[in-house]
Amino acid sequence: MNGEGTPPATHRKAVGACDTIALAFTRMLRFCADTFFAKRYGNRAIVLETVAAVPGMVGGTLTHLKCLRRMCDDNGWIATLIDEAENERMHLMTFIALAKPTWLERMVVLTVQWAFYCFFFLLYLVSPRTAHRVVGYFEEEAVISYTLYLEEIDAGRVENVPAPEIARRYWNLPIDATLRDVVLIIRADEAHHRDTNHCFADSLAGIEVDPSTISAALPHEAGTPQASWASISITG
Repeated sequence: MNGEGTPPATHRKAVGACDTIALAFTRMLRFCADTFFAKRYGNRAIVLETVAAVPGMVGGTLTHLKCLRRMCDDNGWIATLIDEAENERMHLMTFIALAKPTWLERMVVLTVQWAFYCFFFLLYLVSPRTAHRVVGYFEEEAVISYTLYLEEIDAGRVENVPAPEIARRYWNLPIDATLRDVVLIIRADEAHHRDTNHCFADSLAGIEVDPSTISAALPHEAGTPQASWASISITG
């Protein structure tokens, strides 16, 4: 995947009750987002990234505690999930700098964040496979949303403003980077998280996973590359 190319419109077919529940939950949230935000993609991104920043931290924390209890190796899962949480948090900070939410919108964000954290924490305790599948489906929808966002920018309906400083620092972007550049790289991040979480869910379901099918991570943190996902052992 390159920065300009469109990530493949990959949809993981639901197999079994866990996947069906995860997909139905995701589509319900997508309907709510479409109804409430319509084409206000900047505001939609703030709420989206508020939710998206939760799963990696929950999964990383619970996996860390599980490995401590069992005195076993995590096979690269903890660092992967924590990195995902940090990456999603930077997406949120970028869009806050761009959209500048009001105090009321910030209160909505905090409420959504806490509600989703409690829900996802319990879900991960009960069924980590379903939790990762939910994230995989969330990220499928995120790729679609950011693709539509790009279409609005390219059509001139959304102003292609300069990229905020926080985004330029994090992704090591040039000084003349724009909103379009930021949305492209965030969309690629989401495709990366999509493929990885679907593979985690497959692994927990006992399905053999080919790490080469996971999309490559883009560099971030002032040009420091993320870990190569193909080198991580994806095992339960």
